[in-house]
Amino acid sequence: MLLSAFGPPLLAAECGVPATAIALVQGSGDRSPMAGEKVTVEGIVTHDARHSGGWRGVYIQQADALADTDPTTSEALFVFTDSDIGKTSHRVRVSGEVREFHGLTELTQVTHISDCGPAPLPEAVTIPAPWPNGVVPEYLENMRVIFTKPLTVIDTYHLARYGELTLAETMQWVPTQLMPPGPVAARLFNIQLQQRLVLDDGHSRRDPRPVAYPPPGLSYHHTLRAGDTVAGLNGVLDFRFGAWRLQPTTTPEFTSENPRPQPPEKAPGSNFRVVTLNLGNYFNGNGEGEGFLASRGADSEGRLRAQTDQLVATVRGLAPDVLTVMEVENDGYGTDSALATLTEALGDGWHYASTQQAPGTDAIRVGILYQSRIVAPEGQARVQPQSGKGRPAISQTFRLKDRDTRIRVIAVHLKSKGCRHARGDNLDQNDGQGCFAKARAEAATELTAWLDSLGSPEHLAGMLLTGDFNSYARERPMEILAEAGFTDLVRHYHGYKTRSFRYKGRAGTLDYILADDRLKARAKAAQVWTINADEPPSLGYQGPFAATEDKPGPWRSSDHDPVFVDLDLQ
Repeated sequence: MLLSAFGPPLLAAECGVPATAIALVQGSGDRSPMAGEKVTVEGIVTHDARHSGGWRGVYIQQADALADTDPTTSEALFVFTDSDIGKTSHRVRVSGEVREFHGLTELTQVTHISDCGPAPLPEAVTIPAPWPNGVVPEYLENMRVIFTKPLTVIDTYHLARYGELTLAETMQWVPTQLMPPGPVAARLFNIQLQQRLVLDDGHSRRDPRPVAYPPPGLSYHHTLRAGDTVAGLNGVLDFRFGAWRLQPTTTPEFTSENPRPQPPEKAPGSNFRVVTLNLGNYFNGNGEGEGFLASRGADSEGRLRAQTDQLVATVRGLAPDVLTVMEVENDGYGTDSALATLTEALGDGWHYASTQQAPGTDAIRVGILYQSRIVAPEGQARVQPQSGKGRPAISQTFRLKDRDTRIRVIAVHLKSKGCRHARGDNLDQNDGQGCFAKARAEAATELTAWLDSLGSPEHLAGMLLTGDFNSYARERPMEILAEAGFTDLVRHYHGYKTRSFRYKGRAGTLDYILADDRLKARAKAAQVWTINADEPPSLGYQGPFAATEDKPGPWRSSDHDPVFVDLDLQ
């Protein structure tokens, strides 16, 4: 058949009459050179998306024998139509108008569609990973593709909301987790964006139920974690909402490569465990089961109960002797305070350290809890004088009950990377550190100076800096603290490729336990318990798949993972 590649498009309705080649409609760029024109095309239906809640159209692809030889042009189109004419593996003839819909080339305003009968599906293009040699896959738009090896789940943020997963060849690390801030880190960040694929569920609706992935559906006890892999990725490639997507034509196969970890036992030779955990905004209303007026945290007694149950399961799984927390409501130390509510839920022997001065003016603060059967506080906790962004640190010295050994524990929460109210040098410098990098570096310097002012009581075994530093491992605040003599214990044992947090598909550490040289020598193990950041956010206390009261668990008790260290304080 001779295609009308050399003349005006023909609008004849008869099957087999020369038509406009789909490759000409697509062109070699990211926009159709024929946008706004009326054309007639013929192609084979490779995927029907006219089902309820679908994309209201069909994907058609030029038969292999009629495809052009230009590797820069796609051979397929999306046809936006509610007509029920034509089905998968049938050739159709369609007349309509070429348009660009948010980056997707499609045929719309369809005036005629004919079913030309059965036809073999065009051969799918095989792809090893997104995307070979970093080439944007415009030349594959709307075409049949097969990924030849499994891809890794890197983001589940939109799984329950839109039924989609973000995949890549391997895990993607926050660049400044592995390399110093600067142009190279910024360049890697942009490269990572070009090496992703969104696995769609084939629907355009919000809040799909059941959630398609993992089959037969997501639930609190049937999860899908970042780091798991997906094989059998066959389907049609399209571009929607700013991302390249696979509309699967077969059910993908999921493999649990990152199973939920068991609670970690204390390391041999250790007798003392310290844990730090960002609570993910722990607010308790008015403390009496009502009055949930804050803009963050639980908004009902039921959600507070779910959040508390998950946090209690987390703490009991780790069995710490001292626990430092971040993002707890800054509402004093009374019996109705959020800190008191959590402490009471932890049960027998648990108490919290209190300070004379208010711990800052922010809506959230840090806190220190301890198991009174093991340790006793020496004096009141001390608050760092506040002179900038972020929450002030709190320091508490403890004495082991059965000996003279003392340990000083400091809870820290530096300014976040969000850009609200950022000005001047605190704006994003495009070096990988985000906004307020200068404020965090200054806070790290001020922290070390404050620690020097605390003095050293008799029998002090050493100091631990714990908490959410809002800084990845190679960023300036962590360098400042390392220069001051504090060692990141998790990195000491496991290297840079560790994680306690995920953001938009990238993994890294924001949460740390740092030891001075004295306590570094007493450390037996340090680790992140990866129970939260790898789990879908929809399993959290505010999500539709939160833990039930009869089956509580630690999974997604926060958006940060807890970090622990086991010490020998004999």
